[in-house]
Amino acid sequence: SVPACCSARYNLALLAFFGFFLLYALRVNLSVALVDMVEPNTSLAKNTTSNVCPEHSSTINVPRNTSGKKYSWDADTQGWILGSFFYGYIITQIPGGYLASKIGGKLLLGFGIFGTSVFTLLTPLAANLGVGYLIAVRALEGLGEGVTFPAMHSMWSSWAPPLERSKLLSISYAGAQLGTVVSLPLSGLICYYMNWIYVFYIFGALGVLWFFFWMWFVSDSPETHWSISHTEREYILSSLKDQLSTQKSIPWRRILESLPLWAIVVAHFSYNWTFYTLLTLLPTYMKEILRFDAQENGFLSALPYFGCWLCIILSGQIADHLREKQNLSTVCVRKSFTLIGMIGPAVFLVAAGFIGCNYELAVAFVTISTTLGGFCTSGYSINHLDIAPSYAGILLGITNSFATIPGMVGPVIAKNLTHNNTVGEWQTVFYIAASINLFGAIFFALFGSGEVQDWAVSGYHLHRN
Repeated sequence: SVPACCSARYNLALLAFFGFFLLYALRVNLSVALVDMVEPNTSLAKNTTSNVCPEHSSTINVPRNTSGKKYSWDADTQGWILGSFFYGYIITQIPGGYLASKIGGKLLLGFGIFGTSVFTLLTPLAANLGVGYLIAVRALEGLGEGVTFPAMHSMWSSWAPPLERSKLLSISYAGAQLGTVVSLPLSGLICYYMNWIYVFYIFGALGVLWFFFWMWFVSDSPETHWSISHTEREYILSSLKDQLSTQKSIPWRRILESLPLWAIVVAHFSYNWTFYTLLTLLPTYMKEILRFDAQENGFLSALPYFGCWLCIILSGQIADHLREKQNLSTVCVRKSFTLIGMIGPAVFLVAAGFIGCNYELAVAFVTISTTLGGFCTSGYSINHLDIAPSYAGILLGITNSFATIPGMVGPVIAKNLTHNNTVGEWQTVFYIAASINLFGAIFFALFGSGEVQDWAVSGYHLHRN
């Protein structure tokens, strides 16, 4: 094979890594900043938190910056603000996959992140104008981010040699986890020492900067890349030659009737239920139940995603090794990785609800739970490219549309179940997430596939004969 170092396909993976890093930083910074944007007394009556666990006060006592403006939004309003992102996000999934197959993933992904960055820069202004404006800006950010995953999948369908798929995709999508890892504590520190508005200004500006690099260095396919070596171009094209379809029309009906696709839909939905519930509510759980201040909170909220990031990178290498060297079938690797990545988190999540105020254990269990979830990236998550490389962007648009529903519904349900912030209420939240995870894992194990589906290559045979 062609060396990985400095190759065009690994450069693409690296730039994509930074792109998804920024996307997730732009997505989660609000859940940290929100804690600082809201007047302390509006979110909860104090006495309901104090009797659960003792305070953990840290010894560092730095004068906290309090110049940021405060808003009196109640818990339900906060739920709407956090959920609004997904209303935009869900709309552009399938159009994103379709557009990527028509105009190419490069422009779509580039402008998706660029748009999100611009709206992030406008967030403080919107919050000032009123809660309706803030919700609108977040929904528009969602529109921009909605096209990014389908666009990336679509690009990988012409860039990733089949036996390097798990590696390349896990590198590019691991950026999302690291973005969460870095931006949670960093946003906490920015709120603490500066002012919450800078959370939006700093990450927004970085996103705009990334856009210029992306437009300059990346191209939609190996054929059009300006600096790719001849050997690498040939290697990629020859490895993909029997996998891509040349038909111009998209076989929508065959796609929607495909059981292996629905197996991915169910797995994706289930995984995201846990992921989004934790992503949006972990800072709240840490603050209201385990009672950390924001500074500790950011680092501890970030720990689980750091574990997940490591796990994604490593499991991507392992998955391709098992397929290439140990001759394990693709479907066997995808199913076993999905089972580990969904049943593991379910077990530890439920355990996290049962250890009372032992916050070291709580953090450890939530961390293990999220870390094991990283196996799913080399499981169901890139299975779209196994079953239909030509339509991977569209398939991801379909599965991600369903998988966005938990982002809209999960946090709202969780907020409604935890009105009094008791440990018992949080246990219910964890139970629901765990049982959904379990169901998704079993469904995928029964109906998933690792073969290119006949409808995905039919055009190819017609043109050859």
